[in-house]
Amino acid sequence: MIAALFVQTNGCYFGIDHVDPWDEARDARSYNGPWPIIAHPPCQLWGAMAAVNFARWGGEHNRPGNDGGCFASALKALRKYGGVLEHPAKSRAWKAYGLQKPKGIGWARVSDREWVCEVWQSAYGHRANKATWLCYVGQNEPTALLWDRPRGSHQVGFHDQRGPARNKPTLNKAEANATPLNFRNALLELACTSQAIPVSA
Repeated sequence: MIAALFVQTNGCYFGIDHVDPWDEARDARSYNGPWPIIAHPPCQLWGAMAAVNFARWGGEHNRPGNDGGCFASALKALRKYGGVLEHPAKSRAWKAYGLQKPKGIGWARVSDREWVCEVWQSAYGHRANKATWLCYVGQNEPTALLWDRPRGSHQVGFHDQRGPARNKPTLNKAEANATPLNFRNALLELACTSQAIPVSA
């Protein structure tokens, strides 16, 4: 079994026999094992726009990094049960929690059981680049991913302010947030690869 944490209700992790999906209603912060995980903790308050939005609108709910402990709990579960955690490239959560940033192409080994990498979801069919950072924990080395970085035909978020020539059609929120099925399958394979990790308290 694999536990998929912080996933969309009725999304791509639902309806799979060997996957236990934890959506917002189940509150993935309370996950307590025993299976390896795939974690997609909320990312809105960890990106470059979080500080801008906080300066503009204020409010504790907009404070950068104030995700209610979602990333912290995902990382704790990852290091205890193994699996893989996904966040947008350049996520400020990486620095906040002392994770090594990916460099170059391929997996970078951080410790005897922890690796990080950057992968573009456009290699798996997403219509935007959607550069993504992964942290993998497992006794076995992580499986290889698609390291190609094809330029997407669309973009996520606001138009580039440097001029129309740099703009692409903007994806709606649902498609921008969606995980391509081929990428989901790659994450499932990673989580399965980590299953030999010993569970410690």
